Amino acid sequence: QVQLVESGGGLAQPGGSLRLSCEASGMTFSNFGMGWFRQAPGKEREFVAAISRNGGRIYYTDSVKGRFAISRDNAKNTVYLQMNGLSPEDTAVYYCAATFRFGDYVSPNLYDWWGQGTQVTVSS
Repeated sequence: QVQLVESGGGLAQPGGSLRLSCEASGMTFSNFGMGWFRQAPGKEREFVAAISRNGGRIYYTDSVKGRFAISRDNAKNTVYLQMNGLSPEDTAVYYCAATFRFGDYVSPNLYDWWGQGTQVTVSS
């Protein structure tokens, strides 16, 4: 049974940093593309970043380019999202997701497994 567990969320000040982690179990992690999505109150879930199985392809939504970095450690079954230069607009619940399929990593429809989410709040 595939499980994804996010951690690392919390309160950060504008301009601050947080590092999210998502540990996977019940799967051969290196066979899965991984993504991070977020959902702010009253808004649709949106794509943030994704990384291919071996980390060779990485994708970001425009609003986080240059500030966020996705990475993975297949030996630890973990994908990370390093978030720097945080702004109040980054406040949301952040979800990691896993897909066994190939396709448009930006689309939530590609992903078959989702974590429970971790809250990120950026406020002074």
